[in-house]
Amino acid sequence: MAKKAIKKNETSFEETLWDTANKLRGSVESSEYKHIVLSLIFLKFISDTFEQHKQALIDAGQEKYVDLVQAYAKDNVFYLPETSRWAFIQQHGKQEDIALKIDTALSTIETTNKALKGALPDNYFSRLGLDASKLSALIDVIHNIDTLANPEEDTVGRVYEYFLGKFAANEGKNGGEFYTPKCVVNLIAEMIEPYLGKIYDPCCGSGGMFVQSIQFIKSHHGNRKDISIYGQEKTSTTYKLAKMNLAIRGIASNLGEVAGDSFFKDQHPHLKADFIMANPPFNLKAWRADNELVNDARWAGYETPPTGNANYAWILHMISKLSEHGTAGFVLANGSMSTATSGEGKIRQQIIENDLIDCMIALPGQLFYTTQIPVCLWFISRDKQAISPASKKRGFRNRQGETLFMDARNLGTMLDRTHKELTSDDLNTITHTYHAWRSQAEKSTLDAYEDQAGFCKSAILAEIKGNDYVLTPGRYVGAAPIEDDGIPFETKMTELSQTLYAQMKDADTLDAVIRKNLAVLGYGE
Repeated sequence: MAKKAIKKNETSFEETLWDTANKLRGSVESSEYKHIVLSLIFLKFISDTFEQHKQALIDAGQEKYVDLVQAYAKDNVFYLPETSRWAFIQQHGKQEDIALKIDTALSTIETTNKALKGALPDNYFSRLGLDASKLSALIDVIHNIDTLANPEEDTVGRVYEYFLGKFAANEGKNGGEFYTPKCVVNLIAEMIEPYLGKIYDPCCGSGGMFVQSIQFIKSHHGNRKDISIYGQEKTSTTYKLAKMNLAIRGIASNLGEVAGDSFFKDQHPHLKADFIMANPPFNLKAWRADNELVNDARWAGYETPPTGNANYAWILHMISKLSEHGTAGFVLANGSMSTATSGEGKIRQQIIENDLIDCMIALPGQLFYTTQIPVCLWFISRDKQAISPASKKRGFRNRQGETLFMDARNLGTMLDRTHKELTSDDLNTITHTYHAWRSQAEKSTLDAYEDQAGFCKSAILAEIKGNDYVLTPGRYVGAAPIEDDGIPFETKMTELSQTLYAQMKDADTLDAVIRKNLAVLGYGE
């Protein structure tokens, strides 16, 4: 009972914080104030962590080290000078220059802690000309967060996640560019199982893919030290958001020195990742000029992706980043599975003939805040032969020449009138099907894979070729069988006939009433 009460209070707090932040509307766009709110939450969290560590040093008789940066850094705690601590900000929260004090605090923290270089907003609060009273009210609400009350609950992480989702929902298309629905991220993580090695996201947004990778490792009792994280984000404010999002969870990462376009400023040119998780911008147009990146090494062996749509540029970029036994799982618009425009069909054919497609999943519509169109998941593997030590250890079988297709469009539950979510049961249905297909289970075992009409089909290259190299799961899984309800055909026909005759009789009665009313109005036959 106590646990439920805690969760209820936390939810209430999140809603209160959201309502307070909403008061910034009018003078500040929502796309701006998300950075205000999340920066303040970040500041409160690292300050609470600092104060806790400082007290621990004092209790251990090491008071002489309380102002030594290294005494904090060795335990992944950020050192905060006095004017950068939350107590100082809260104490001066009613003053007119509070925005300047916050900017100064953030700048000082970044200068003092090299790990936060480029992570924090630069003079953001001052430039926005915020109403001091509204900013003060927001500080008061955030002051009530006990960020260290229950480390297992990841209170700050939950607040971040709550706000990222709310901002995405309220900002619509632009908001969703930095946020991928948690159920989709969970699905990708559970499918590719990023236990060991390098994880990469070329368009990492707010870092959600990385956070869920860590959560996956934690839930499966793995060791987070066994992975290293690499990413890149084009938009500067979102790049900072990602660095803060990872920092509050103590996740070490390499997101490049600055924000940058993965196509034109690849900050990990020599990276070979074991796992790639990504949600690239859908159908990005004019991503390059006609004469740009024509002979780029990332397209080697394939045609150059067209300028009018970046979908296949993202695919080839990720393929080029995969290690010898790497696996990638990423989201794309449904059109990517069947398009033949501007050479895209030829690129897809070559990818298929190179036997890189491990699994294709059609997802239901309305999962994303950015778009209502259905999307799909691509899973690419360089280890379909299952010859790597990791594949052998997990019992994977040789899947050369095979691809699994799943049509999950009928799964999911509506959260409201416009948004749907994949439930835990939905995720289990999809992931268990894939893992059974990928494993060496015999057909006699309980977990053995079998094709299921309307949902899943294991197809060979000849079948895909026969479908003109189209990867739409519906082409392969067929229609689900109609369940027999046990009612004899004659009984059904009798009932349907009686219903039809009754409706026809009602129609005759209604026709007579209409004619009578028309006659009264002078329009009779």
